[in-house]
Amino acid sequence: MEFFKTTEGEYHMKVCIVGIGLIGGSLAIDLKRRGFATSIIGVDSNIHHQNIALHSGLVDEIEELQPAVEKSDLIILSTPVNANREMLPNILTWMLGTKKVVTDMGSTKAGIAAAVAGQSNRGRYVASHPMAGTEFSGPMAAIGKLFDYKHAIICDPELSDQDALETVIAMYKILNMRLSYMKSSEHDIHVAYVSHISHITSFSLALSVLDKEKDEENILKLAGGGFDSTVRLAKSSAETWAPIFLQNSAYIIEVMDNYLEKMNLFKKYILEKNQDGLKELINEANTIRKILN
Repeated sequence: MEFFKTTEGEYHMKVCIVGIGLIGGSLAIDLKRRGFATSIIGVDSNIHHQNIALHSGLVDEIEELQPAVEKSDLIILSTPVNANREMLPNILTWMLGTKKVVTDMGSTKAGIAAAVAGQSNRGRYVASHPMAGTEFSGPMAAIGKLFDYKHAIICDPELSDQDALETVIAMYKILNMRLSYMKSSEHDIHVAYVSHISHITSFSLALSVLDKEKDEENILKLAGGGFDSTVRLAKSSAETWAPIFLQNSAYIIEVMDNYLEKMNLFKKYILEKNQDGLKELINEANTIRKILN
């Protein structure tokens, strides 16, 4: 089955998006707008999400999971990582004997890779993770150009059939994303160290402020740009992030232990009134500018 014509840049795919929230809805906008998808089938367990997605035009139809898979060329899983992991083996079974492709948008990869390691048509699955998002959730949060010029990670590409891999690469190119490749286990280590710890520290800071500052008016008055940018991620969805923390727990605990060591070092120097020690820690932290500049 030929999904697209690379010589003419034309795409003729029926795309099923499972989970019509921020990521799934934003995918729907640009894959349809940019001509990659001829139609979008939405699957979502939330009736309100279904109605919003259908009536706002994010999707062309709403369907149950198995019929949606049967109707589609490309299936994109953008539900919480535990749900992706649970669904994928069945989806691959329903895809047997076809050239359909399935990919997922999840922030953890080792667990879902292990869940389908023994399946005969494992090659129809492409593990991927677009590094894009906001702190908002649900179909009303979906926006166009969310993915433009961000990074997308494709994991274990050697385990995917070549045509399946090319289909997912073509999708990310349509989204103007920069591609990198990793092993699933390596991916989970690096996202724990960079992305997952950022969310935990943001949730923790928000909880600390709410514990210590009971006057909401003071929070509004005194919260400057630094506070706002630091706790922005604390607005993120619990349904999304609790499963991520559990699925990537070993690496997250490791980086949390390191983070607590740094916090305790700051605490020690403050108690000792050690200004030089504090300056040394801050100057060392400032070297992040060389990477992020």
